Amino acid sequence: MTLAPRWKRPESVLVVIHTEARVLVLQRTRPQGFWQSVTGSLEAGETPVQAAVREVAEETGLQSGQIRDLALVQKFPIAPAWRERYHPDVLENAEHAFALRLRDTVMPRLNPAEHRRHRWLDVDQALAIVSSYTDRAAIRRALRPAK
Repeated sequence: MTLAPRWKRPESVLVVIHTEARVLVLQRTRPQGFWQSVTGSLEAGETPVQAAVREVAEETGLQSGQIRDLALVQKFPIAPAWRERYHPDVLENAEHAFALRLRDTVMPRLNPAEHRRHRWLDVDQALAIVSSYTDRAAIRRALRPAK
């Protein structure tokens, strides 16, 4: 039997799921009112792209489509509410941003332990509702006009 590591790995992914003009946002069960894209921590031995594929499937039920690396890694301080999950010397998390573009909006299959509901919003609405600055930066990067 393999035991889970005591401390959570301070590295995660954020995946912006979008169509040409709409962004999928998910409302977390806690904290109250927290909206975000798909997110999750890397597991032991997992690469960021592997984690992105796994988290999309776990949080939305989607298992097709090509995950695009946004070449964006952002560090942020670990919130006090989550500090006990990490080694005491770890103060920051590194978040790798990805995107998954779909042709049309779909009905995600949410895990009720993690998310209350979803919304498909236009870009400005999504930017206004998501709770983290790293999410806003990833949405902008995923949907910026091609040059």
